[in-house]
Amino acid sequence: MRRWNSEQIAQAAGARVASARDSEGGPERAVIDSREAGPDVLFIGLPGSQTDGGRFAGAALEAGAWGAIVAEEHVESARQPGTGGAILVASDPLRALQRLATAWRRELGARVIGVTGSTGKTSTKDLLLTVLAPHVRTVASRANFNTEVGLPLEVLAAPAGTEVLVLEMAMRGAGQIAELAEIAEPDVGVIVSIGPVHLELLGTIEAIAAAKAELVAGLPSGATAVVPASEPLLEPHLRADVETITFGEGGDVRLLDAEGDRLRIQAPGGVIDLEVSFTQAHLRRNLLAAVAAAGAVGVVPSGRVELALTPGRGQRARLGSGVTLIDDCYNANPMSMRAALEDLAESARNEAGSRRVAVLGDMLELGPDEHGFHAEVGEQAAQAGVELLVTVGPRAAAMSEHFAGHVCSVQDAAEAATVVPELLHTGDVVLVKGSRGVGLELVCRALRNGGDGS
Repeated sequence: MRRWNSEQIAQAAGARVASARDSEGGPERAVIDSREAGPDVLFIGLPGSQTDGGRFAGAALEAGAWGAIVAEEHVESARQPGTGGAILVASDPLRALQRLATAWRRELGARVIGVTGSTGKTSTKDLLLTVLAPHVRTVASRANFNTEVGLPLEVLAAPAGTEVLVLEMAMRGAGQIAELAEIAEPDVGVIVSIGPVHLELLGTIEAIAAAKAELVAGLPSGATAVVPASEPLLEPHLRADVETITFGEGGDVRLLDAEGDRLRIQAPGGVIDLEVSFTQAHLRRNLLAAVAAAGAVGVVPSGRVELALTPGRGQRARLGSGVTLIDDCYNANPMSMRAALEDLAESARNEAGSRRVAVLGDMLELGPDEHGFHAEVGEQAAQAGVELLVTVGPRAAAMSEHFAGHVCSVQDAAEAATVVPELLHTGDVVLVKGSRGVGLELVCRALRNGGDGS
């Protein structure tokens, strides 16, 4: 947006200019937190459930912000003599943010890849950045910037010259992916997986598939959809005027052979040989989705794929106590629990004599069948060879029903942070995983601090 002046920014956002900026040129990015305001930053005052961000526009301009977009009632309070910042007025500041993002996406002319899924969308987004960056100028959205507010902020942060923009798209209900697709106008839509997530809100797995498939519906004719092979829930939503590339076993992009860190992948254009930094089966499957999406924008991945996992997404750490921690506490659902337990089993196999320990918390928003989903995780833990299971929360307690090994059930993360360090032995491999609302980062912190959770 650096080349846009106040009038151009206002026109793109559907706003009007109350005070033009003294100097020409536009901002480099947008923020909604006045504490992040500074030179070359456009502050957007969004109304919230607790407070109205428009009240802080004056502070943002005093901090040197390029300008601010506010609702009409905040115009006068935003005026700060001597700042020279622009004040733009919008009846709906959130919609102004979204419209501005769409305008900048068009100005960039970059290829846009939208990524969604019940599980695996963040790692697939990160993998896409890794395989694309050596070939084209690529920008990928940061963790959690995947909503109707976060996604447009990420679009606006993409610098001029960006060739591929990878955007994660999250949803908790029907219509939300459609809204994100309308903002981002993706050329490629990737659906990583369909599973029982947000059932409490959507009711059925078919409704979840339909909500994720809004990404396919939002693609223009001639675009590309990347979907799991043999996923019947998505078949009703595929389009004849959109190219479909499947990945996984039996798909257009599939794993031919894996030997150590070397993978051979069959892709539509031929066989691709890659060297990877990870062994987890679910990450290798997500890599197939990334390879398919990369091919859709004309990139053939090559060389070594080094994946830096987002915090709380399965990082391994060897602790001073001799325990190996798998920190996967960011979130959980039945699909990701299964994948994490399989990863735990593989990790313990690679460390001879290691005891497998799982600290598993409640999985939230699963609806009326939540008890059965939790009980099934206990059965999967047994199949993965877990010897000690620590359940955290009232729902997770059901995991003990089909688990024959040693079980310790606690009420919350604070209690777990006290109890778990006392249960572990040198050489243990411990997985910590649960829904974000359980707060199991307390357990990981206690383990890293040698048992002190503070």
